[in-house]
Amino acid sequence: MSGKQDLTTEPTRRRLTERQADTVRRLTDAAVAEVGESGYEGLTVRNVARRAGVAPATAYTYFASKNHLITEVFWRRLSALPPVEADGALLERVTGTLREIALLVSDEPELAGACTTALLGTDPDVRELRERIGVAIRERLRAALRDHDDPKILGALELAYTGALVHAGMGYTSYARMADRLAEMAELILPDPPE
Repeated sequence: MSGKQDLTTEPTRRRLTERQADTVRRLTDAAVAEVGESGYEGLTVRNVARRAGVAPATAYTYFASKNHLITEVFWRRLSALPPVEADGALLERVTGTLREIALLVSDEPELAGACTTALLGTDPDVRELRERIGVAIRERLRAALRDHDDPKILGALELAYTGALVHAGMGYTSYARMADRLAEMAELILPDPPE
Protein backbone atom coordinates (compact mmCIF):
# COMPACT_ATOMS: atom_id res chain seq x y z
CA MET A 1 0.00 0.00 0.00
CA SER A 2 1.27 3.48 -0.80
CA GLY A 3 2.42 5.83 1.94
CA LYS A 4 -0.42 8.30 1.36
CA GLN A 5 -3.82 6.86 2.28
CA ASP A 6 -6.76 7.70 0.03
CA LEU A 7 -9.59 8.97 2.26
CA THR A 8 -12.14 6.98 0.28
CA THR A 9 -10.59 3.77 1.62
CA GLU A 10 -10.32 4.98 5.19
CA PRO A 11 -13.43 4.67 7.32
CA THR A 12 -13.71 6.77 10.43
CA ARG A 13 -12.20 4.33 12.85
CA ARG A 14 -8.70 3.55 11.49
CA ARG A 15 -6.28 3.23 8.60
CA LEU A 16 -6.74 0.14 6.49
CA THR A 17 -4.63 -2.42 4.67
CA GLU A 18 -5.70 -3.23 1.11
CA ARG A 19 -7.48 -6.37 2.34
CA GLN A 20 -9.34 -4.39 5.01
CA ALA A 21 -10.23 -1.70 2.47
CA ASP A 22 -11.71 -4.43 0.25
CA THR A 23 -13.80 -5.67 3.18
CA VAL A 24 -15.08 -2.15 3.83
CA ARG A 25 -15.88 -1.70 0.14
CA ARG A 26 -17.84 -4.98 0.15
CA LEU A 27 -19.73 -3.86 3.25
CA THR A 28 -20.63 -0.45 1.79
CA ASP A 29 -21.69 -2.02 -1.52
CA ALA A 30 -23.79 -4.57 0.38
CA ALA A 31 -25.34 -1.78 2.46
CA VAL A 32 -26.52 -0.01 -0.70
CA ALA A 33 -28.09 -3.24 -1.99
CA GLU A 34 -29.62 -4.09 1.38
CA VAL A 35 -31.18 -0.67 1.95
CA GLY A 36 -32.56 -0.79 -1.60
CA GLU A 37 -34.38 -4.02 -0.78
CA SER A 38 -35.36 -3.61 2.87
CA GLY A 39 -35.33 0.17 3.37
CA TYR A 40 -33.64 1.99 6.21
CA GLU A 41 -35.93 0.53 8.87
CA GLY A 42 -35.12 -3.05 7.83
CA LEU A 43 -31.39 -2.41 7.50
CA THR A 44 -29.06 -4.07 10.02
CA VAL A 45 -25.29 -4.34 10.11
CA ARG A 46 -25.75 -8.10 10.59
CA ASN A 47 -27.74 -8.44 7.32
CA VAL A 48 -25.23 -6.27 5.47
CA ALA A 49 -22.41 -8.46 6.78
CA ARG A 50 -24.21 -11.60 5.59
CA ARG A 51 -24.74 -10.08 2.13
CA ALA A 52 -21.06 -9.04 1.96
CA GLY A 53 -19.87 -12.50 3.07
CA VAL A 54 -18.32 -11.08 6.23
CA ALA A 55 -18.78 -12.15 9.85
CA PRO A 56 -20.98 -9.72 11.81
CA ALA A 57 -18.19 -9.22 14.36
CA THR A 58 -15.88 -8.17 11.53
CA ALA A 59 -18.47 -5.72 10.19
CA TYR A 60 -18.81 -4.18 13.65
CA THR A 61 -15.04 -3.63 13.85
CA TYR A 62 -15.45 -1.21 10.94
CA PHE A 63 -18.92 0.21 11.54
CA ALA A 64 -20.44 0.92 14.94
CA SER A 65 -24.00 1.21 13.63
CA LYS A 66 -26.14 1.27 10.53
CA ASN A 67 -25.99 5.08 10.67
CA HIS A 68 -22.20 4.91 10.58
CA LEU A 69 -22.30 2.50 7.63
CA ILE A 70 -24.76 4.58 5.57
CA THR A 71 -22.94 7.83 6.37
CA GLU A 72 -19.76 6.15 5.09
CA VAL A 73 -21.57 5.35 1.83
CA PHE A 74 -22.50 9.03 1.41
CA TRP A 75 -18.97 10.15 2.32
CA ARG A 76 -17.43 7.82 -0.26
CA ARG A 77 -19.71 9.08 -3.00
CA LEU A 78 -19.08 12.71 -2.11
CA SER A 79 -15.31 12.29 -1.94
CA ALA A 80 -15.31 10.49 -5.31
CA LEU A 81 -16.76 13.52 -7.13
CA PRO A 82 -14.39 15.19 -9.59
CA PRO A 83 -13.00 18.61 -8.67
CA VAL A 84 -15.28 21.60 -9.14
CA GLU A 85 -15.03 23.06 -12.64
CA ALA A 86 -13.37 26.46 -12.68
CA ASP A 87 -15.06 27.56 -15.92
CA GLY A 88 -18.39 29.27 -16.42
CA ALA A 89 -20.34 32.02 -14.77
CA LEU A 90 -20.73 32.20 -10.99
CA LEU A 91 -24.36 31.04 -10.95
CA GLU A 92 -23.58 28.12 -13.29
CA ARG A 93 -20.65 26.97 -11.15
CA VAL A 94 -22.55 27.20 -7.86
CA THR A 95 -25.77 25.61 -9.13
CA GLY A 96 -23.75 22.87 -10.83
CA THR A 97 -21.93 22.15 -7.58
CA LEU A 98 -25.14 22.12 -5.52
CA ARG A 99 -26.83 19.94 -8.13
CA GLU A 100 -24.12 17.28 -8.17
CA ILE A 101 -24.12 17.07 -4.36
CA ALA A 102 -27.92 16.91 -4.25
CA LEU A 103 -28.03 14.19 -6.90
CA LEU A 104 -25.42 11.90 -5.26
CA VAL A 105 -28.11 9.46 -4.15
CA SER A 106 -31.24 10.82 -5.85
CA ASP A 107 -31.58 7.84 -8.22
CA GLU A 108 -31.87 5.53 -5.20
CA PRO A 109 -34.78 6.84 -3.10
CA GLU A 110 -34.37 4.30 -0.28
CA LEU A 111 -30.66 5.12 0.00
CA ALA A 112 -31.34 8.85 -0.18
CA GLY A 113 -33.77 8.65 2.73
CA ALA A 114 -31.36 6.43 4.66
CA CYS A 115 -28.55 8.93 4.13
CA THR A 116 -30.66 11.80 5.44
CA THR A 117 -31.56 9.82 8.56
CA ALA A 118 -28.05 8.45 9.09
CA LEU A 119 -26.39 11.85 8.76
CA LEU A 120 -28.46 13.02 11.73
CA GLY A 121 -27.12 10.19 13.90
CA THR A 122 -25.46 11.03 17.18
CA ASP A 123 -22.77 8.37 17.57
CA PRO A 124 -19.16 9.64 17.47
CA ASP A 125 -18.29 7.94 14.17
CA VAL A 126 -21.24 9.59 12.43
CA ARG A 127 -20.36 12.96 13.96
CA GLU A 128 -16.80 12.66 12.64
CA LEU A 129 -17.97 11.72 9.14
CA ARG A 130 -20.62 14.46 9.21
CA GLU A 131 -17.86 16.95 9.97
CA ARG A 132 -15.77 15.63 7.04
CA ILE A 133 -18.82 15.82 4.78
CA GLY A 134 -19.56 19.38 5.90
CA VAL A 135 -15.97 20.45 5.25
CA ALA A 136 -15.96 18.78 1.82
CA ILE A 137 -19.23 20.47 0.83
CA ARG A 138 -17.96 23.82 2.10
CA GLU A 139 -14.74 23.44 0.11
CA ARG A 140 -16.68 22.50 -3.04
CA LEU A 141 -18.90 25.56 -2.62
CA ARG A 142 -15.85 27.77 -1.98
CA ALA A 143 -14.24 26.48 -5.15
CA ALA A 144 -17.43 27.28 -7.08
CA LEU A 145 -17.71 30.75 -5.53
CA ARG A 146 -14.04 31.55 -6.23
CA ASP A 147 -13.65 35.33 -5.78
CA HIS A 148 -17.20 35.66 -4.36
CA ASP A 149 -16.24 33.62 -1.28
CA ASP A 150 -18.19 35.79 1.19
CA PRO A 151 -18.84 33.97 4.52
CA LYS A 152 -22.48 35.11 4.50
CA ILE A 153 -23.09 33.78 0.99
CA LEU A 154 -21.29 30.54 1.78
CA GLY A 155 -23.28 30.10 5.00
CA ALA A 156 -26.57 30.77 3.22
CA LEU A 157 -25.73 28.19 0.53
CA GLU A 158 -24.79 25.62 3.18
CA LEU A 159 -28.05 26.23 5.03
CA ALA A 160 -30.00 25.98 1.79
CA TYR A 161 -28.38 22.61 1.06
CA THR A 162 -28.89 21.14 4.53
CA GLY A 163 -32.45 22.47 4.69
CA ALA A 164 -33.23 20.97 1.28
CA LEU A 165 -31.76 17.63 2.37
CA VAL A 166 -33.97 17.54 5.46
CA HIS A 167 -36.97 18.74 3.43
CA ALA A 168 -36.52 15.87 0.98
CA GLY A 169 -35.86 13.43 3.82
CA MET A 170 -39.19 14.37 5.39
CA GLY A 171 -40.90 13.54 2.10
CA TYR A 172 -41.95 17.08 1.22
CA THR A 173 -40.10 16.93 -2.10
CA SER A 174 -38.11 14.42 -4.10
CA TYR A 175 -34.34 14.38 -3.99
CA ALA A 176 -34.30 15.11 -7.75
CA ARG A 177 -36.58 18.14 -7.25
CA MET A 178 -34.30 19.23 -4.41
CA ALA A 179 -31.57 19.92 -6.99
CA ASP A 180 -33.88 22.27 -8.90
CA ARG A 181 -34.94 24.03 -5.71
CA LEU A 182 -31.30 24.52 -4.74
CA ALA A 183 -30.65 26.19 -8.09
CA GLU A 184 -33.54 28.56 -7.34
CA MET A 185 -32.10 29.31 -3.88
CA ALA A 186 -28.63 29.95 -5.31
CA GLU A 187 -30.12 32.46 -7.74
CA LEU A 188 -31.70 34.33 -4.82
CA ILE A 189 -28.57 34.18 -2.64
CA LEU A 190 -25.84 35.04 -5.13
CA PRO A 191 -25.02 38.64 -6.04
CA ASP A 192 -26.36 39.94 -9.34
CA PRO A 193 -23.79 39.64 -12.13
CA PRO A 194 -22.22 42.92 -13.25
CA GLU A 195 -23.90 44.45 -16.29
